[in-house]
Amino acid sequence: MNNPLDYTITELNKLKPKKGRLLIAEPFMEDPYFKRSVVLLTEYNTDGAFGFMLNKPLEMRINDIMKDFPPFDAPVFMGGPVQPDSLFYVHTQGKFIEGSMKINDSLYWSGNFDQLKQLIKDQQIFPNEIKFFIGYSGWDYEQLSEEIKDESWIISDINSNNIEELNDEDLWQSTLQRMGAEFSLLSNFPEDPSLN
Repeated sequence: MNNPLDYTITELNKLKPKKGRLLIAEPFMEDPYFKRSVVLLTEYNTDGAFGFMLNKPLEMRINDIMKDFPPFDAPVFMGGPVQPDSLFYVHTQGKFIEGSMKINDSLYWSGNFDQLKQLIKDQQIFPNEIKFFIGYSGWDYEQLSEEIKDESWIISDINSNNIEELNDEDLWQSTLQRMGAEFSLLSNFPEDPSLN
């Protein structure tokens, strides 16, 4: 990375990756999938890392892609480049959807899909309580460790457990700005480093 600052991302990264934390792409990442992305880690252990990009909306709603789904006005996001033909979801209703996997005290992912559809039909779950993704982001343990060493990712605690706030279009910038002055400077870098 061509860093015009007098400190490195490694010096700023005080946190280690773990389930429930965010990976924030460094400002000049060129990878077309992960450029300016914010990834929520839903699993992290020696087997690898698994998560979803929170800030890559697709131009479609859930009923555009799921024909046998009850009417539900919820956007769909690109979760990552792995299994792009599969649907995943993060939600706040772990007490009501069997098989939900806990991310933190408020957020869960996956769970019984038929139960989810029934809750939607019964108007027991609402679009601000669930976020849908096509595909996921995955790394093996060593791969993610190397990318962090290479300063590709800034690690942050999640600021909100509110699904609606995780839908913020400017999530990459707003997350960095909330992390303090040094991170806030990174949030203002242009995407093209030659413009610095």
